[in-house]
This record gives sequence, structure tokens and C-alpha cells, in this order.
Amino acid sequence: MNPVTKELESRRKEIAKELELLFKANMKITDWDIPEADDRLAAKELLRILREEIDQLEADVEAGKYDNY
Repeated sequence: MNPVTKELESRRKEIAKELELLFKANMKITDWDIPEADDRLAAKELLRILREEIDQLEADVEAGKYDNY
């Protein structure tokens, strides 16, 4: 296992927790802004947005944007 993979794997739970916190924070904001919101629909829409943004990050990585980060 290379050092980068080893390091990131050692922080996997922390990364997952941060992602969950981001999701939950945005769900709370949606509930505050739209109290009658359908939570399942909100969750699905939030996941769609997160996937689109991850796809954009992946495209940025492939384009070399983070090569010298």
C-alpha cells in the first residue's frame, strides 16, 4: 500500500464522519427554511447535489487542478 493510500485509509472514519456532518447540517438548514419539506425528497436532492459536486472535483483532479496543491 502506498503512503498516500495508507494515510487516507487511516482517516477513513474521520472523512466519513465529516461527510455525514455536512449532509446532516444541510438537512437541518432545509428543515429550518422549509419546515413542511419532504425530508426524503430533500435527502435525495442533497445527495444529487453532492454527487454532482464530487463529479466536478473528480474532473478537476483529472485536469490537474490539484497536482501542486
